[in-house]
Amino acid sequence: MNTTLDQLKTGSRGVIKSIGGEGALRRRLLDMGLTPNTTVMVRKVAPLGDPIELHLRNYELTIRQEDAKKIEIQEVAE
Repeated sequence: MNTTLDQLKTGSRGVIKSIGGEGALRRRLLDMGLTPNTTVMVRKVAPLGDPIELHLRNYELTIRQEDAKKIEIQEVAE
């Protein structure tokens, strides 16, 4: 089942299927390691839902919810 990264619950994992956005935003997301077929886990979500802390490629990354909406993922069962 495909969804977007902002819909993933805390502690859940997903595999990135595609990166949306255009130009500099898309390039920045790719440069941060958010590439297709990468497994990501949501570590924390701020109390108001923004930003989201992710764990991927052995490091933590914090992104805005608006950017997470542009990343399509497939949720992985634990």
